[in-house]
Amino acid sequence: MSTTIIAAVDDMFFASKIRAVAEHLGLQIQFVRSLPAALETARSQGPAVLVADLHGQRCEPLELARQFKAEPELRSIPLVGFFSHVDTALQAAAQQAGYDRVLPRSAFTNKLPQILSGEL
Repeated sequence: MSTTIIAAVDDMFFASKIRAVAEHLGLQIQFVRSLPAALETARSQGPAVLVADLHGQRCEPLELARQFKAEPELRSIPLVGFFSHVDTALQAAAQQAGYDRVLPRSAFTNKLPQILSGEL
């Protein structure tokens, strides 16, 4: 199993949490700032999981899922998205776009070690 995690996260609070947990687990973390960068990094790194802030603007999180699931070499990479619990329309859109897991921010934070280690 790969020890690389891709994070499409703009929010510095969540980025620092993800980085801290990844380092604690001995995992490599690659933060991406655009959809093309996410695709390129996934193709070259073969990550264990990709986590995305569904409210992020830079990586186009819904299109990211669609493109990952459309490419045979990327579709098996688990996609985990997190969102504000009040935005249920975004939750439904993310599930429809292809995210394997869609969690409210609080649940994402609580389960972050399991998510990054591939247990969720």
